[in-house]
Amino acid sequence: MVNRLAGATSPYLLQHAGNPVDWWEWGPDAFAEAKRRDTPILLSVGYAACHWCHVMAHESFEDAATAAYMNEHFVNIKVDREERPDVDAVYMAATTAMTGSGGWPMTVVLDHDGNPFFAGTYFPDTPRHGQPAFTQVLQALSEAWTQRRSEIGAVAENVRQHLTAISGADGRAGDWQVDVTAAVEMLAGQFDPMAGGFGGAPKFPPSMVLEFLRRVSKVDSRVPQMLSRTVAAMAGGGLYDQIGGGFARYAVDRGWVVPHFEKMLYDNAQLIGLYARLGTDLGDRVARESADWMIRELGTAEGGFASALDADSEGVEGKFYVWTPAGLVEVLGAEDGAWAAELFEVTEAGTFEEGASTLQLRHRPDDTERLESVKTRLLTAREDRVRPARDDKVVAAWNGLAISGLVDAGLLLGEPRYVETAVAAAELLWRVHGPSSRYADEGSHPGRSSAGDVSVDLHTLTEEPAARLLRVSRDGAAGAHAGVLEDYGCVAGGFLSLVQATGDSIWLDRATALLDTALTHFRAEDGGFYDTADDAEALVTRPRDPSDNASPGGTSAMAHALVTAHALTGEGRFRAAAEEALAATSTLIAKAPRFAGWSLAAAATMAEGPLEIAVVGPPGPDRDALEAAARRKPGAVVVVADEAREDIPLLSSRTSVDGKAAAYVCRGFVCERPVTSVADLERAHT
Repeated sequence: MVNRLAGATSPYLLQHAGNPVDWWEWGPDAFAEAKRRDTPILLSVGYAACHWCHVMAHESFEDAATAAYMNEHFVNIKVDREERPDVDAVYMAATTAMTGSGGWPMTVVLDHDGNPFFAGTYFPDTPRHGQPAFTQVLQALSEAWTQRRSEIGAVAENVRQHLTAISGADGRAGDWQVDVTAAVEMLAGQFDPMAGGFGGAPKFPPSMVLEFLRRVSKVDSRVPQMLSRTVAAMAGGGLYDQIGGGFARYAVDRGWVVPHFEKMLYDNAQLIGLYARLGTDLGDRVARESADWMIRELGTAEGGFASALDADSEGVEGKFYVWTPAGLVEVLGAEDGAWAAELFEVTEAGTFEEGASTLQLRHRPDDTERLESVKTRLLTAREDRVRPARDDKVVAAWNGLAISGLVDAGLLLGEPRYVETAVAAAELLWRVHGPSSRYADEGSHPGRSSAGDVSVDLHTLTEEPAARLLRVSRDGAAGAHAGVLEDYGCVAGGFLSLVQATGDSIWLDRATALLDTALTHFRAEDGGFYDTADDAEALVTRPRDPSDNASPGGTSAMAHALVTAHALTGEGRFRAAAEEALAATSTLIAKAPRFAGWSLAAAATMAEGPLEIAVVGPPGPDRDALEAAARRKPGAVVVVADEAREDIPLLSSRTSVDGKAAAYVCRGFVCERPVTSVADLERAHT
């Protein structure tokens, strides 16, 4: 047995490095070995924070007898879905088509050309609930491979044809405008007025849909209630870490009481920005607590953010986070312990498992000083528990989301350290994941700097393409896997947020370079986008999914970045590309708005402009007031400067008025007369 995972950069693969299974990483060598031995390929896909991945690993992949059978009859490939979202997307589509559902761990069996002929998710080690044992599945598949190869070939060909068909175009050029009223009506029909959110259990934070609703809050009287009820319910339930900050991945129940306890960077990055943009006491508190948590617990030494915290500690899901009444009394004393148990809804019966409860905070007490004291003491006591494992790989797209979320929180909450942290993460992405990673000595190539850094001057590079991204890094070293569309869209979006926060045009240069790369290498024939570049590794099909999942899809991320780039530069090609991308998503938007929230938010903003606001003038209270009012306008693109500047076109020829700070409110670079008061700014373009 030879385990080839020991040198992997993925923490998920490293978790399996000690298995008795003869694992291979995804690549041509594994497929060549399957051909040589004439065995099928068993593909196992998961991620480090996945609870059921751990369960299946313990039951099956750590079992010597099961591993021996796998090694004899299959070539076994292990894939981290977060490192290879392209591989995951192709075979999740196959799993969903073949079984009607999907999830992780994902178990797919392939022929030598990568065509799937069997798919499933978790399989138990013994027959359970009508589900066969994993070893029974393996034996049946091995028998079919050796005795009914023609049947397998027919199934594989049918699945391949289906995957090819669903990866085609799904929209009509020129049809980017959405019917906002119809989308709101569909969302209202799926809204849970009692518990907040949409649909039934399990419930995932609908971050992108909520941002869409925030931007169209005046369209329908039901919209503010859908938004406010959901953000309050999520923040008050067990989904939210009431003493440490940060949200879990999803709730297993309708009422947001019991989470699936893993904490993901992509969720929290989006939710920090969403809550900060609400402009409410609840939003400010949750955004600040969650940003502090993200920096404290996901921040890496190199300046980026780790991907996730596990759900389990000491092999038990949720053990790190749950409490009993006795446990509260032990930490807080009898009086405060009883008070906390009532406040956080910690009962003798328990709201979770084995008499333990998640912490909920549906109503804040009048005595906030006592509450903060209780939270601090509980957090300190919790630090003595065995912590969940951390998946410390840095994913480009999710760090792009974190940059955007921290910028919004920093600007709207008056926390400059959040913006400084975002800048550090962006520098890591450019240095390690981006074009600079190709240079062993950064000082040996042309550079420019306005903040002490030395970085690639994209305009002096002649090699093509200049701005390519790598998907992941760990401990400051980049992995080998190419970035996918969401990496380009989310990182460009993060860089464009930094333009607005810092006024440093280097981020505009870098963002537009990434967008140009995406337009060159990811564009589809109908104006939409593929998820992989035209020169990426060829899979069974070239994945193309316009929908949003727990994080923005590549297409919607690109649409937002393109619209923002147009607002800052006035370059019409960016606006045209955004419109074509949304047109290619129009069918999805019309039929399933819950899975197109970020595209809806982009379309709603584009229908209104977006507003382009340049605030120019001497620093001071007047400029600060104009800036604050401008940044509260939904979807607005805002830049601030002391005087007119040519390196950011939106600031070109914008000057103060009679020595006073002034705000220029524009659409498509057509501007109204500048205003010098907040009252006039509030009335502008309304």
